[in-house]
Amino acid sequence: MTQLRRQACQIAAERVVSFMLRGRPGDWGMDIDRWDWNPGVGLIAILEYYEAARKPEILSELTVWIERNKHQSQHHKVINSMAPFTVFPRLYELTGDLYYRDKAIDIGNWVLTEAPKTREGALEHTVTEPEQFAEQVWADTIFMAVLFLARLARVSGDPKYGDEALRQLQLHIELLQDDNTGVLFHGWNCGSGDHMSAARWGRANAWIALATPMIVQELQGMPVIPDTLMERYSRLLQGLLAYQADNGLWPVVVDRPEYRCEVSGSAGIAAGFMKAAKLGWVGDNYRSAAELTLMRLLEHIDEQGNVGGVSGGTPVLATEAAYNEFEIRSTQYGQGLALLLLAEYLN
Repeated sequence: MTQLRRQACQIAAERVVSFMLRGRPGDWGMDIDRWDWNPGVGLIAILEYYEAARKPEILSELTVWIERNKHQSQHHKVINSMAPFTVFPRLYELTGDLYYRDKAIDIGNWVLTEAPKTREGALEHTVTEPEQFAEQVWADTIFMAVLFLARLARVSGDPKYGDEALRQLQLHIELLQDDNTGVLFHGWNCGSGDHMSAARWGRANAWIALATPMIVQELQGMPVIPDTLMERYSRLLQGLLAYQADNGLWPVVVDRPEYRCEVSGSAGIAAGFMKAAKLGWVGDNYRSAAELTLMRLLEHIDEQGNVGGVSGGTPVLATEAAYNEFEIRSTQYGQGLALLLLAEYLN
């Protein structure tokens, strides 16, 4: 990576973080002071950026955010609201504050023993909004809750969290993977036994493409990672590489080249490519593909640090076309996925 490109990534990352932390109170997309998945993805990314940049003020921003918002965590115990807890195990290591460890263990036990599961044993995707998606498995769950379990397993040394993280990762990929293309459907309905709209949504693929190497790294030396899981993950990346557009991005539904390209899912997929390449799981062609995504991403970040071209938060929509028609808006998770890719080039 050239020094000039690294400088561009550093400037972009600083702008993205600044835009995230300013937030927009009352705006669902950019309100950072909510205990939910949207700001949670942002926090995970900010921690990743801290690991790359090692700026003390970034760590301080994270601890101040938690102190300011932790009272909200008592009001929601659903899969989506697990996302902010993902930073707790590492914050315990960085600060030595027992609050982070003890709270993470409490929440980890809730996921293991009380969180609703489908008839197939997968975590049912539950949300803070007054809606229920009974018996539904979403790719989102892996990033929002299972990554947390893996991090807790490593820091606590308790294998039960790692065993469940691995089990959930395997189940989700098995239930969501399209055998023909290797890529993932957004969701699976255990009750009806189908993928609902059967949309191979870009951001769904990003959640698992990115979370899998992060989870496996956390679980080193704990449960043995099955070859079948790695084979499925390899097929996922192969399928995604085949669908990358010439401009370096992916369509909002990855196998629909006529649909618009979407920035957050593209950034997440590319960050997954980079993590897999660094682990030696894939060749340099994936690194090159991710670098092409990075160049397009930089074009979508304005001088204020706002990441453009991000589609709104969606449940499993009724049709593939609905994903293409969904609103474009600024979001904490869009900022976060962009920051995760930038951090890969700064680490």
